[in-house]
Amino acid sequence: MSDPQHLIPHTALYAFITRSFVACGFPEEDADTAAGLMVKADLMGQDGHGVFRLPMYIKRLRAGGLNPTPEFRCLEDRIATALIDGDNGLGHLVMHHATQLAIEKAKTTGVAWVGARHSNHAGPASLYAMMPLEHDMIGLYVAVGSANHLPPWGGTEMLLSTNPIAVAVPSAENPPIVLDMATTVAAYGKVKTAAQRGETMPEGWMIDRQGKPLTDPTRASEGFLLPIGGPKGYGLSLIFGILAGVLNGAAFGRDVVDFNADSETTTNTGHFILALDIKAFADPDVFRADIDRVWAEVKSSPRLPGFDDIRLPGERLDRVTQERTANGIPLTGALRAQLDEMAASLDIDPLL
Repeated sequence: MSDPQHLIPHTALYAFITRSFVACGFPEEDADTAAGLMVKADLMGQDGHGVFRLPMYIKRLRAGGLNPTPEFRCLEDRIATALIDGDNGLGHLVMHHATQLAIEKAKTTGVAWVGARHSNHAGPASLYAMMPLEHDMIGLYVAVGSANHLPPWGGTEMLLSTNPIAVAVPSAENPPIVLDMATTVAAYGKVKTAAQRGETMPEGWMIDRQGKPLTDPTRASEGFLLPIGGPKGYGLSLIFGILAGVLNGAAFGRDVVDFNADSETTTNTGHFILALDIKAFADPDVFRADIDRVWAEVKSSPRLPGFDDIRLPGERLDRVTQERTANGIPLTGALRAQLDEMAASLDIDPLL
C-alpha cells in the first residue's frame, strides 16, 4: 500500500530547508540560494531531487563529506569557456555560480561553456538549463550522476551513471520547451522515491544480474538500471560522462563515489552548463514566435488511438509548477517523519 501524501506550502518548505542548512554552517545567502533551488525542484514535480534529498545532504555535511563554506576558484578562464573548482560545495551552489558565469560570458561571445569539478549532487538538470531563459538564451546542462547504476552495454560492472541532460528553449505564449532526461529509462531518484512510497517499479526500469526484470525498489542493489534505447543510451551516458567528468578532471567510472552509501568521501562530481544567446542567431522575439509555431504544429498532429493529447517536453513541468505553487507540495508520511527526525537532531523547528 502506498504512503499517503500531505500538501505542504512551498514557503514553509523553503524556510525549513534554509534553517536546516544554516544549522549546518551555511552562510545565510548560500542557504537561501540552495533552499530556493531545492523548492523549485519540488514545485516542478522533480520529487526525487527536492527536499527528498535534504536528509542525505545534511548527513554528508555532518560527516564532513560536504563543505558548508566553499570558496569557488576559476581554474581556467577564457573568453567563452571556464573551468570551476567547487571546493566540495553543495552542487546547487556550484552550478548556480557556474551558470551565472556562463550567462555573463554568453552576453559577449554568443555562446559559453562552463565546466565544474569538485562539486556534488545538484538536483534536477532542468534547474540550470532553465536559468539562461531569463536572458533570451537557450540552456544546456549535463552532469555525471552521483552513483553508478549502469553497466556498459552487455556488461555487468556498473561503471556509468544516469548522466542526465537538460535543454531549455524559450517560447512567447507557451511554456518553454524543457527536455530533462536521464540516459537510463528511469532516474535512480525515482527508484528511491518508489521505495519510500511503498510502490513497485514498472518492468523495464531495472533488471537483476541474471537479466530478469526487477520491480521491487527495495531490492535495487541487486540489479542495475537499463539505458534508454539499449546501446544508444549506453553510448550517450558514456559520452556525457566524458564531457562532464573526464574533461573537467572530475570523477568517472570506478572513481565515482556512491553518495547514497558513503557520506564521508569527497565525490568530485562533474557538470557543465552551456548558455547560447539567441541574439547571435536570430531576433529573440521572432525566435520565440517560431517556437510557438512549433508548439502549434506538434499539438495539432493527428493522434494514435488511445492518445487524448500530444505533449511537448516541459508542458507537464509548467502545469505541475502552477498547481503546486497554488496548492502545496506533496510529501509522504515517511518523508515527513524523516524530516522531523532530522530537525530534532539539528535542534531546529520542524517543518510546519
